[in-house]
Amino acid sequence: MTTIGIVGAGAAAAAATHVLDSAVPDAEVTVLEKSGGLCGRAATRRNDDRDLVYDYGANYLKADDDRVVELVTETLDDEGMVDATEPVYTFDESGEVSPGRDADDHKWSYRTGLTQIAKRLFGGTDATVHRRTRVETIRRDESGDHPWTLVDTDGDSWGPCDVLLVNPPAPQTAELLADAEWESPVRERLRAAAADVPYRTVWTAILHYPFALDRPYYGLVNADKEHAVGWISREECKDGHVPDGESLLVVQAGGEWSAERYDADPADNVAELAGHAADIVGDDRLLDPDWTDHQGWRYAIPEGELDREPAHGEDPVDAAAREGLYVLGDWVAGEGRLHAALANGLDAGKRVAEDV
Repeated sequence: MTTIGIVGAGAAAAAATHVLDSAVPDAEVTVLEKSGGLCGRAATRRNDDRDLVYDYGANYLKADDDRVVELVTETLDDEGMVDATEPVYTFDESGEVSPGRDADDHKWSYRTGLTQIAKRLFGGTDATVHRRTRVETIRRDESGDHPWTLVDTDGDSWGPCDVLLVNPPAPQTAELLADAEWESPVRERLRAAAADVPYRTVWTAILHYPFALDRPYYGLVNADKEHAVGWISREECKDGHVPDGESLLVVQAGGEWSAERYDADPADNVAELAGHAADIVGDDRLLDPDWTDHQGWRYAIPEGELDREPAHGEDPVDAAAREGLYVLGDWVAGEGRLHAALANGLDAGKRVAEDV
C-alpha cells in the first residue's frame, strides 16, 4: 500500500487527491489542514441570520482550462452551480468606471459558495482530512521504506509516508522547508526558489446594504493597479447568495494599501474601503453599510513565477519530486487564479501516480 501525506487542503491538493484516488486505488491519503475550512483562498462564509453566502477570497472560477471545465461541469456533480452572467468592468486611478472586460466569460460559484469545489473533490475520495492541524516539521528518514513524517504543532506525528505533497503558499512552504529535517541540497534549492516568489497582500471588506444596487456589472477591477481598491464585486449576482432587494459588496484593497494597513484597526479599514466603494460605484449610500465583515490575506496572490531554472541549472521542483516531495498550487503554476491551482493539482496528481 502506498501512503501519501498532504500538507494543506487547498484547491490544488483537492484536485491532486481526486486524481490519486482513482489512479492509485490502494493509496492511503492523509491531508492535514491548519484552518477549519477547505479550498484555501477560495473561501466562503455564511451569515445564517441574514441568509447571506459570500466568497470573500477568490470570487469565482473562470473557464480558462478545458480539464478544469470538464472536472466541475461533468466529472463532479454540478448541482447548485451558479454563473454570475453580468460582466466585469474596469476602473482607473481616478475611480472612473469603464465597460469592457470578461463580458462573456463564465464566472462560476455555487449557491453554497466556492468551497464546494474542494468539498466535492475530497468528498468523492477515501482520503482522510484533518482540519485545524498545523504542520510544524517535515522529517525525512533515509533508512526506512517510508521516508516522510509530518509533525504538527501539538507534537503529534503523522506517517510515515512514501510520498509528500505540499500545498501552502510559497512563503509558508519556504518556512516549512527551512525548518525541515531533510538532509539534502535539494531542500535548500527548493526553499530558496519558493522564498523568491513575490506575493500580493489583500485586505478585504464585506459590506451589506438593505437595498438593491442597479448596476450593469458584476465586478469592477482596477486596471492600472494605481487605486487603493483592487476589486469590487456584487455577491447578489450569484443566485442564492443574497436575498432579493439587498446588496453585498466584496471590496478587496490593492496590494500596497493592504500591506500598509494589514494590522490597522479593522473598523477603520472597513470604513475607508466603504468610502472608496461609494466613490467608485457612485452611490453615497454605500458609506453606511448595515452589516460588515472583513478578512486579511497576508499571502493572497502570487505575482511572479517560480524560478524553475536557477543558476545551478537544476529544476528544484523536479529534483524534490525525485525524492518524493511534490509542491503544488497556483504559485507553482505561475498564475494566481483558482483554475490554475486546480489545473496544477491535476498535473501533480498525475505525476505522483506515474512516479509511485
